[in-house]
Amino acid sequence: MSSTATGVSSTSTVVACTNCGKRNRVSAVGDGVPRCGSCHTPLPWIADADDSTFAEVADAARLPVLVDLWAPWCGPCRMVSPVLETLARERAGALKLVKVNSDVAPQVSRRFEVQAIPTLVLLKDGKVLDRQVGAAPAPVLRSWLEQHLPPSSAHDASHGTNAGGAGQVEGES
Repeated sequence: MSSTATGVSSTSTVVACTNCGKRNRVSAVGDGVPRCGSCHTPLPWIADADDSTFAEVADAARLPVLVDLWAPWCGPCRMVSPVLETLARERAGALKLVKVNSDVAPQVSRRFEVQAIPTLVLLKDGKVLDRQVGAAPAPVLRSWLEQHLPPSSAHDASHGTNAGGAGQVEGES
């Protein structure tokens, strides 16, 4: 984790490309779509945010954002999290998943009027498209996303730019 001059911290994660297997560092913040530094395939964009980073990580994103408001003690949250990560991988280049621990982000929780967790909020350009409260099985969540987003095949390798600080991790071959 690194801090900026404003005190807002931004993180990056290492993601293996599903096409070529190369490891890439993907920043929580960036313009466009993160892509593999080697083969340029869109990478899944999964980031964490809190009260101080939410605007930069989620509101400023060009892609639709699925916000997962969760807590570490919440059993249903732990059950739905892998499903959301799978959906984010399936929609690499078309969706950004932002995970917000509601215990440490009360302002974000108030903004979305969270009364139960998990609460999922779908954003586009910082505006709420829809919300889903409570854990749901993968087919229900997939259908819910498909109602609001274009088909994932519409976002092929020709769309977007290499962003989000994505690129091959040094030392990887």
